[in-house]
Amino acid sequence: MLFKVEMKVNIPYQMPAEQAAEIKAREKEYAQELQRQGKWRHLWRVAGSYSNVSIFDVADNAELQDIISNLPLFPFMEISVAPLCRHPSSIHEDDR
Repeated sequence: MLFKVEMKVNIPYQMPAEQAAEIKAREKEYAQELQRQGKWRHLWRVAGSYSNVSIFDVADNAELQDIISNLPLFPFMEISVAPLCRHPSSIHEDDR
Protein backbone atom coordinates (compact mmCIF):
# COMPACT_ATOMS: atom_id res chain seq x y z
CA MET A 1 0.00 0.00 0.00
CA LEU A 2 1.18 3.48 -0.81
CA PHE A 3 0.90 6.36 1.66
CA LYS A 4 1.78 10.04 1.46
CA VAL A 5 3.23 11.12 4.79
CA GLU A 6 3.94 14.74 5.67
CA MET A 7 6.25 15.29 8.64
CA LYS A 8 7.03 18.61 10.29
CA VAL A 9 9.81 18.53 12.86
CA ASN A 10 9.70 20.75 15.95
CA ILE A 11 12.82 20.12 18.03
CA PRO A 12 12.60 22.13 21.27
CA TYR A 13 14.98 25.08 21.20
CA GLN A 14 16.11 24.13 24.74
CA MET A 15 17.45 20.76 23.58
CA PRO A 16 21.25 20.66 23.77
CA ALA A 17 22.86 20.74 20.32
CA GLU A 18 24.75 17.49 20.94
CA GLN A 19 21.53 15.65 21.80
CA ALA A 20 19.75 17.03 18.72
CA ALA A 21 22.69 16.02 16.49
CA GLU A 22 22.64 12.48 17.89
CA ILE A 23 18.89 12.09 17.29
CA LYS A 24 19.23 13.48 13.75
CA ALA A 25 22.05 11.02 12.99
CA ARG A 26 19.91 8.06 14.15
CA GLU A 27 16.99 9.41 12.11
CA LYS A 28 19.13 9.61 8.97
CA GLU A 29 20.44 6.07 9.43
CA TYR A 30 16.92 4.67 9.98
CA ALA A 31 15.44 6.57 7.02
CA GLN A 32 18.21 5.48 4.67
CA GLU A 33 17.82 1.83 5.69
CA LEU A 34 14.06 2.02 5.02
CA GLN A 35 14.83 3.54 1.61
CA ARG A 36 17.24 0.69 0.81
CA GLN A 37 14.47 -1.78 1.76
CA GLY A 38 12.05 -0.01 -0.61
CA LYS A 39 9.61 0.90 2.18
CA TRP A 40 10.42 4.64 2.15
CA ARG A 41 10.12 5.10 -1.58
CA HIS A 42 10.43 8.89 -1.92
CA LEU A 43 11.65 11.61 0.43
CA TRP A 44 11.43 15.31 -0.39
CA ARG A 45 12.34 18.27 1.79
CA VAL A 46 9.82 21.11 1.86
CA ALA A 47 11.78 24.25 0.99
CA GLY A 48 11.89 26.84 3.72
CA SER A 49 10.86 24.57 6.60
CA TYR A 50 12.08 21.65 8.66
CA SER A 51 9.60 19.26 7.09
CA ASN A 52 9.28 16.64 4.39
CA VAL A 53 6.82 14.90 2.13
CA SER A 54 7.39 11.19 1.74
CA ILE A 55 5.90 8.21 -0.04
CA PHE A 56 5.90 4.91 1.82
CA ASP A 57 5.25 1.51 0.25
CA VAL A 58 4.26 -0.86 3.06
CA ALA A 59 2.04 -3.89 3.59
CA ASP A 60 -0.65 -2.12 5.60
CA ASN A 61 -1.58 0.61 8.10
CA ALA A 62 -0.01 -1.31 10.98
CA GLU A 63 3.39 -1.49 9.27
CA LEU A 64 3.29 2.23 8.52
CA GLN A 65 2.38 2.98 12.14
CA ASP A 66 5.28 0.84 13.35
CA ILE A 67 7.75 2.56 11.01
CA ILE A 68 6.61 6.08 11.86
CA SER A 69 6.46 5.53 15.61
CA ASN A 70 10.03 4.19 15.57
CA LEU A 71 11.45 7.33 13.94
CA PRO A 72 13.92 8.85 16.41
CA LEU A 73 12.38 12.30 15.76
CA PHE A 74 8.80 10.99 16.17
CA PRO A 75 8.27 12.68 19.58
CA PHE A 76 9.02 16.03 17.93
CA MET A 77 6.89 15.66 14.79
CA GLU A 78 3.51 16.73 13.51
CA ILE A 79 2.48 14.02 11.03
CA SER A 80 -0.31 13.66 8.52
CA VAL A 81 -0.96 10.49 6.50
CA ALA A 82 -3.02 9.93 3.36
CA PRO A 83 -3.49 6.57 1.61
CA LEU A 84 -2.85 6.65 -2.14
CA CYS A 85 -4.21 4.69 -5.08
CA ARG A 86 -3.62 4.79 -8.81
CA HIS A 87 -5.37 7.50 -10.77
CA PRO A 88 -7.32 6.21 -13.79
CA SER A 89 -5.81 8.93 -16.01
CA SER A 90 -2.20 8.07 -15.16
CA ILE A 91 -0.09 7.17 -18.19
CA HIS A 92 2.34 5.14 -16.05
CA GLU A 93 1.84 1.40 -15.78
CA ASP A 94 3.34 1.14 -12.32
CA ASP A 95 3.59 3.25 -9.19
CA ARG A 96 7.35 3.86 -9.33
